[in-house]
Amino acid sequence: MDIQELNQAFSSVFGVEADAVYFSPGRINLIGEHTDYNGGHVFPAAITLGTYGVARKRDDRTLRFYSGNFEDQGVIEVSLDNLVFDKADSWTNYPKGVIKFLQEAGHTVDTGFDLYVLGNIPNGAGLSSSASLELLVGIVCEDLFGLTLERLDLVKIGKQTENEFIGVNSGIMDQFAIGMGADNSAIYLDTNTLEYDLVPLDLGDHVIVIMNTNKRRELADSKYNERRAECETAVEELNSVLDIKTLGELDEASFDEYAYLIKDANRLKRARHAVSENQRTLKAKEALVAGDLARFGRLVNASHVSLEHDYEVTGLELDTLAHTAWEQEGVLGARMTGAGFGGCGIAIVQKDKVEAFKENVGRIYTEIVGYAPDFYMAEVAAGSRKLS
Repeated sequence: MDIQELNQAFSSVFGVEADAVYFSPGRINLIGEHTDYNGGHVFPAAITLGTYGVARKRDDRTLRFYSGNFEDQGVIEVSLDNLVFDKADSWTNYPKGVIKFLQEAGHTVDTGFDLYVLGNIPNGAGLSSSASLELLVGIVCEDLFGLTLERLDLVKIGKQTENEFIGVNSGIMDQFAIGMGADNSAIYLDTNTLEYDLVPLDLGDHVIVIMNTNKRRELADSKYNERRAECETAVEELNSVLDIKTLGELDEASFDEYAYLIKDANRLKRARHAVSENQRTLKAKEALVAGDLARFGRLVNASHVSLEHDYEVTGLELDTLAHTAWEQEGVLGARMTGAGFGGCGIAIVQKDKVEAFKENVGRIYTEIVGYAPDFYMAEVAAGSRKLS
């Protein structure tokens, strides 16, 4: 997006000149789904779609927020002295939460500011628009108020906002990928220890195509928290004999050996996914480093199968996209990405087959689902940053 246009949009809303422009990316997850809160590995990457922010510091205690994506809501005003969750304040609850937890961590945000936000992440698509916004507000505060912050601190404050302010019991992957992203690299992250490797993402003559179901996914209202609770109960059952904190500590062989301890068929399936998906993520990293793209693609496909049958978070729309993608020429692999229940899938497609891929998958999806999907080309990008 053009920085000059963003500055002009800010001025037309707030009637003053802006101090600076910022960008915070969205993310895709190549593999490692629903493993982040199960103490496993994830393999996300920041992308060039994201959230732009234009800000100016004020000399009073008023926060003024405006979104170019929700123009009908106008300017939403909040006092720095009233940082509490209020459903009526819509999307601005995310900035409020970030500012509140920055202050609680001992950082000085002592005046208000004006913030104009414009995102090109499709809303509700499961590409982490909320975490993108959280990290955006974090770097705006860091810059405007001269805060001394480790990037990991901001990542944790984003997660804290999601968990404690918004009420979504999510893991750390989204904020970590968005805050720590690097050009042309995926992040192989151990969510237990937060140790990570930047892995060069060399897909040769293939590109990542994001496939949007156009079915909105409301994470807070989905069965996300239910899945998490099922996995936590499975850990408790396994601990009648074992001594583990998370399912990520088990490999397939040790899980098989003790699976009889899990008393419920659904919990068994949920736990099996968490264990097998963690191992797939490890194998996927090895395949990528070795340049074995065909194996990487097969592991991506296997991830979707596990999410469909064991974790049961896909549904007609995501399954139609993935299953149809598998049948197309030039496709290495395809799967849902994000929490599921709608949102997006990804496909790794040969560059010269992309147009045919979009046409064929789009046609079949529309016939089955009744409305069309959207497709975006995703380039892997650096993390949240100041632009000017």
